[in-house]
Amino acid sequence: MSEATQRKRQGRLRIGTSGYQYRHWKGRFYPDELTQNEWFGHYAEQFDTVEINNTFYSLPQADTFEKWKKAAPAGFEYALKFSRYGSHMKRLKDPEQSLGAFLEVAQRLGDCLGPILVQLPPNWKARPERLDAFLAEAPKQYRWTVELRDPDWLNDEVYDVLRRHGAALCLHDMLERHPRVFTADWTYLRFHGKQYAGSYSRQYLVAEAKRIAELLHEGRDVYAYFNNDQKAHAPHNALDLRRFVNDKQ
Repeated sequence: MSEATQRKRQGRLRIGTSGYQYRHWKGRFYPDELTQNEWFGHYAEQFDTVEINNTFYSLPQADTFEKWKKAAPAGFEYALKFSRYGSHMKRLKDPEQSLGAFLEVAQRLGDCLGPILVQLPPNWKARPERLDAFLAEAPKQYRWTVELRDPDWLNDEVYDVLRRHGAALCLHDMLERHPRVFTADWTYLRFHGKQYAGSYSRQYLVAEAKRIAELLHEGRDVYAYFNNDQKAHAPHNALDLRRFVNDKQ
């Protein structure tokens, strides 16, 4: 492939929600007649990706990942939230231990494994050397993204660490005026709403769609997940955003 052809490559967009098994989505997103066992099938008809939260709180058994892989339609990807044992308890120390335990089961997803989100704790000041050591151990065949919850981390030294390892800075709205810095040839977006509630306005989503369309035109893959699960705003905002991005292309 020529260099000119590579430059013209259109990035791929994947939009979904953070989690999908919410009882309060029944009747709002999931039809009333569906059983809970049928929810994922309905979700996967609408979206080609989902962000899995429970891998952060407690690492499921290997057979759970195998069930997820079996349930996924062709081309579907699971984004996984890295274990809080490694990010919050160990504070990125001894990365070979926490990474090994996590990837031993996560790799069961095979081609269905998408990005891995490492969310760092709030009220923890920047330790770029520790992040550097962690990402040095993180296998490069996977896409890694880091969500920074303390503003002290939002600095050039940390961005340089992310760039050096090809990891994407997670862009999110939990921190006010979070910088839009791109540290990899792809990016990861999280929309948390107001404490996981509320619906984003059409004006906001249209503006975000314009920015995403520009990133795709540059050749960046974009992963975007809505975490405002209350009253099923997340899936409806996700569907709207995807429609608005398509309108911009």
